[in-house]
Formats: sequence, structure tokens, C-alpha cells
Amino acid sequence: MIIEEGDYKGSPLIVLKKDENDRYPFQFGVEKAKKILACIEDIRAFVDKYDKKKDA
Repeated sequence: MIIEEGDYKGSPLIVLKKDENDRYPFQFGVEKAKKILACIEDIRAFVDKYDKKKDA
């Protein structure tokens, strides 16, 4: 995972890339980051529940 910082119209973004050639990185700003952090345990539970790779 590659993590970079960027900006959109002067607002800071965090950019998460699978690798250097990731054509569709996941990027979001501070307000969405706050929402993610507030729900991080629920997000972990969701991944644990539905992650197909862990069963392989």
C-alpha cells in the first residue's frame, strides 16, 4: 500500500494506492477521514465478516 498526500482545490487529501500503477486510488479529505476514524471498529468488523481472502 502506498500512502500519499494530495490536494483538491486547495483542500488536503490522503491518497491510498494499491501500488504505483493503481489507476483508481482511494482518496478522501479531512472530514471523511474523521468519519472513518469514528467508525473504525465497525469497519474492521465489516471486513472480518465479509473478507473472502481470509477463508482461502
